[in-house]
Amino acid sequence: MTTSAAPRIVSLSITERGSALAAKLPYEHRRGRLIETVKEEWSRCDGMVVFAAAAIAVRAIADLLADKETDPAVVSVDESGRYAIVLCGGHRREANALAREVAACTGATPVVSTATDLAGLPGVDTFSGFNARGDVAALGRAWLDGRAPAVGVDAGLEDWPLPAALRGLSRLPRSADNNDPGQPGSPEQREHTTITVTDSATPPRPGEVILATRSLVLGVGASTGASPDGLERAVNNLLDSANLDVRCVGAVATLDAKTAEPAIVALAERLDVDLVGLGAAALAAVEVPNPSEAVRRAVGTPSVSEASALLAGGPGAKLIAGKTVSATGDSTVAMARRRTPPGLLSLVGLGPGDPYMRTLQATAAVRHAEVVVGYKGYVDSAGDLLSNSQLVVSYPIGAETERVRDALAYAREGRTVALVCSGDPGVYALASLAFELAEGEGGLAIRVVPGVTAALSAAAILGAPLGHDHASISLSDLLTPWSQIERRIKAVAEGDFVVSLYNPRSARRATQLPAAIEILSAHRSPSTPAAVVTDAGRPTETVTRTVLGELDPSGVAMFSLVVIGSTGTRWIGDRMVTPRGYAP
Repeated sequence: MTTSAAPRIVSLSITERGSALAAKLPYEHRRGRLIETVKEEWSRCDGMVVFAAAAIAVRAIADLLADKETDPAVVSVDESGRYAIVLCGGHRREANALAREVAACTGATPVVSTATDLAGLPGVDTFSGFNARGDVAALGRAWLDGRAPAVGVDAGLEDWPLPAALRGLSRLPRSADNNDPGQPGSPEQREHTTITVTDSATPPRPGEVILATRSLVLGVGASTGASPDGLERAVNNLLDSANLDVRCVGAVATLDAKTAEPAIVALAERLDVDLVGLGAAALAAVEVPNPSEAVRRAVGTPSVSEASALLAGGPGAKLIAGKTVSATGDSTVAMARRRTPPGLLSLVGLGPGDPYMRTLQATAAVRHAEVVVGYKGYVDSAGDLLSNSQLVVSYPIGAETERVRDALAYAREGRTVALVCSGDPGVYALASLAFELAEGEGGLAIRVVPGVTAALSAAAILGAPLGHDHASISLSDLLTPWSQIERRIKAVAEGDFVVSLYNPRSARRATQLPAAIEILSAHRSPSTPAAVVTDAGRPTETVTRTVLGELDPSGVAMFSLVVIGSTGTRWIGDRMVTPRGYAP
């Protein structure tokens, strides 16, 4: 289970013009009573977009500002839609990213004044997978002045992947930097800044920013009806005794039969981490320092807390706090440290190209990835989601296998990776290749983030051509023999399917589309509705509405989609419609 909810963003407007702009955004919208609405939403949302002059927006939020940790992101957009201005929450609350997203959807220009952004430097409080604490502002100022920080990594975390933006900085083992670098404001403190990667609870020293990892796995055993308060106190005592930071707990693990135990569920929810259930047989195979025969007789494994922490921690995990029994006697806890994060590869569909047609899940996957990989054209189309803190790896057209292999390699390092594709990653894209190349890697997490594929976006433009049974066929014979494509076209023609033809024509492939039209024409009337949609969902979109007998292949390009109706498809005005059969 995961307990993190999607950010709640609201847009606020006070005029018709502002409301029209707000309608272009995928956020909840409220209109009217700006001052009152801002007050109502301030503590309830993660971000707000205010369609009003910046001065009006500033007055609306001024009395509510408290601190950058809790204030929501606020972006002001003038009612002409020219500028999306970040007012507060730049890095910490992702207002800079919100402004870029708003700008992409409305055509505005994002106005970001964060100094590190403007200088092309990363914000250390934006690194995915880390929690920053310490004097972030002082470190940023020093870096802007040309004094880059040194990077220290605590013992036990030497293999933990550093943010890509920290590559090339000098390394400084924290144990070698134990001397007080000076009091805040002293010349020594102003000259030396350090970024330390750690999971300890030791407070940052002057000139130091802590990057807290999610490297800890908490193993939990509990009796039926165990005390939630007793378990929570046991966890707090374990963390205190081992000097570990609660923010570094990345998962709670337990016996699979206990994943519904209220005390354990409440603990995972409080920590806002995944709850991992593991089988008794797998736990029994884990060597632990404190096995119990009584536990083995009761649940089938001699250890739950220690074995769960180690097994969920993955290869190389080490036990750093052994089994501790709660004061109430009905639960046990133990802690292990992961050698590296588990890693995640997200295969992300960006849709047809317009940010307005990109899903919220795709937006989040790209924005929060440590590494973004893809064909340059696709990466550029997601430029509003990218930041200086990410490693962005672009490729020329082609090189599909290289893209996927590199994305998998970054994920194996323990990084969160987004491999971006146009449309949907599972439709004539790279999802299938990724699963093929990763076959047998049971420990590597891969997820598919769907997008709006060309057939769906073109169908929406045309009307409802896919209202009944339909098929999609790629006319590219670079990977599939033409003889096989011909058989498929014939089967679709004989089956009377509406067909969407992907990759219909290019400079080197000019004969396939005429051949496909000829096959379909043998089974359909020349008056069958047909259409060509080029650059669907992009500013350069063009649409040609015609019939099968008049379909001209010379007007079709590589980025076109050809839609040819079935015998039941008809034009209703300029709408291509395939009836489902509901009407009497």
